[in-house]
Amino acid sequence: MRILILGGTIFLGRHVVDEALRRGHELTLFTRGRHGTGPQGVEHVTGERADVTPLRGRSWDAAIDTSGYQPEHVRASSALDLGHYVFVSSCNAYPDWPEKPVTEDSPTWQDGEG
Repeated sequence: MRILILGGTIFLGRHVVDEALRRGHELTLFTRGRHGTGPQGVEHVTGERADVTPLRGRSWDAAIDTSGYQPEHVRASSALDLGHYVFVSSCNAYPDWPEKPVTEDSPTWQDGEG
């Protein structure tokens, strides 16, 4: 499967990349290029989330978005030629982080807060 990963060199994204490679998928990473380029054999496209122009005119079976912090950026990337789009949030969903530890019972941002 051809997968576009938005993010992919740090935090959650690097684990998604490792697992997708372990399963034999062909990967393209779209990152700012500030934390390396990911594992060998992975295509790396450098850019900013506010401008997905470098990804236009291409297609993927799926995209996994691990770095969508602004709704307009998620909208733009989800409008690319993709079979499926998976948006993954992480600790940024928790208003108490990083000041307090996060658990499954921690409160989360609600309806556009944060």
